Amino acid sequence: MSITPFLSQQRIDEMTAAGHWKNKTLLDHFDRHVNERPEHIAVVDHNSETGLRTVLSYRQLNTTVTRMALGLLKLGIHRGDVISCQLPNWWEFLAIHLAALRIGAVTNPMMPIFRHREVAYMMGFAETKIAIVPKSFRGFDYPAMMAEIKPELPQLAHTLVIGGPSNPDSFEEALLNTRWEDEMDAQVCLEGLAATPNEVVQLMYTSGTTGSPKGVMHTSNTLLSCTETFISSYHLNKDDNLYMGSPLAHQTGFLVGILIGMYLGSKVVYSDIWEASKALQIVQDEHITFTMGATPFVADMSYSPDVSKYDTRHFHTFVTGGAPIPRVVAEDARKALGCGVYGAYGMTESLIACICVPEDADDKIFNTDGSVRMGVKLRLVDSEGNEVAQGEEGEVQTAGPFNCCGYLKRKDLTDEAIDSQGWLSSGDLARKDEDGYIRISGRSKDIIIRGGENVPIVEVEQFLYKHPAIQECALVGMPDPRMGERGCLFVTLTPGSEFDENELQRYLGDAKMAKQYWPERLEIRSELPRTPSGKIQKFKLREEAKAFGEEGDGLAYG
Repeated sequence: MSITPFLSQQRIDEMTAAGHWKNKTLLDHFDRHVNERPEHIAVVDHNSETGLRTVLSYRQLNTTVTRMALGLLKLGIHRGDVISCQLPNWWEFLAIHLAALRIGAVTNPMMPIFRHREVAYMMGFAETKIAIVPKSFRGFDYPAMMAEIKPELPQLAHTLVIGGPSNPDSFEEALLNTRWEDEMDAQVCLEGLAATPNEVVQLMYTSGTTGSPKGVMHTSNTLLSCTETFISSYHLNKDDNLYMGSPLAHQTGFLVGILIGMYLGSKVVYSDIWEASKALQIVQDEHITFTMGATPFVADMSYSPDVSKYDTRHFHTFVTGGAPIPRVVAEDARKALGCGVYGAYGMTESLIACICVPEDADDKIFNTDGSVRMGVKLRLVDSEGNEVAQGEEGEVQTAGPFNCCGYLKRKDLTDEAIDSQGWLSSGDLARKDEDGYIRISGRSKDIIIRGGENVPIVEVEQFLYKHPAIQECALVGMPDPRMGERGCLFVTLTPGSEFDENELQRYLGDAKMAKQYWPERLEIRSELPRTPSGKIQKFKLREEAKAFGEEGDGLAYG
């Protein structure tokens, strides 16, 4: 399948003429570093499954990437084919994306927490040609899952397993251990295959108000224009050492852990399981200077009882995204870690729309979600699409070089989200001050953001409605000081039925739904509040859930 972005020539011409799109790909930058600083460390990973720390220089990474690209060709992967990568933060993730770029294939990152239902839908809709998964991560058997959903995926030609037994389905045997460069002329075989700047190179799913995730399409131009602006905003250079504890399959992790590192020629360090004490040790031992993550990450590090044990003097910047960071957390982090803490606002579709930067006054850093950077346009509109006055709440809309090129195979949803002038509707509500800084105030979209990850409420609710005991249900966000939000489920039951937390967990567990989507508080009611037209009044339930969150009650899934 050839993936076609919804990208007009007019947009290409405007973005290129304005200098926002440089018409380069990540390979242009990576290849330069391979030539100029081949022995500089490119990537370090800390693999919790093997206990190993792997280090690859730019020369070693390039050799591996070339071999993998040739191996993918041998497996029948062609330009435009989708490579679905469901991996933790391991060095292989980076190599896979670079190899995909070499042959013009599309990388489809999938979160390791996704299970049968999510993975089968995402890979099926993308017509994935090859999937790459770990043998095991955090006790889950990924090859077994892939075997179970394979009958639903007629386009899937290969599933390669990292860390499994040596066989033709082994990632190591198919792509790493065979010296394809000795059998194939790399220059000849790879000539003309690399992705061009306006072709889709990343397909990342996002969950919203619909029952099915949407495949967001990004090109090298959309991704690298954001990368360049981000680098200049935080004054990053090749001597910075980057740390990524957020998933690489999330736009935050991909931006910092894949794009920024290879663009700069820096060292990027991964950890696959988040643990604050381990992160602090990595900051010390790897001389980390910069990282980005959701609010729970900076809070965990700042309040860790081990924070005083580690030397963080090199650590100068922590950017937070996914949800507004409370002022007290930012202030405490600055004191505990000795680094600047800056908020950022964006989404899978628009990347980083607003950020706070070192030059901003403390009042802006601690009380806003930032302002737009070069090339980005942002406005706040009312329900009729009219721009609101300063200080009034409106829906955030963005336009400019970072915005995606629509949703895979869904021109209807693309036209619904992005108007003819290129304005992308976010579903987020905000207010703008007199200096152009915004503060996110809420969401019009029906989602929960748990630890920086969107929970697709409609999808979860639709599945819960299938339980014979549930008559009605409504899932809303419940404030949580660490995760930002957790799910609170309100239900009414069919006459004579019984339902409790144990049955809720059993039902969702049997369905193999990602645990991060599970509600973490259950409230059984005789009826749910409704409007005169019969619609459930979720705003009332959110008020109740807010009180529950302050009490700190409920289940916890990590």
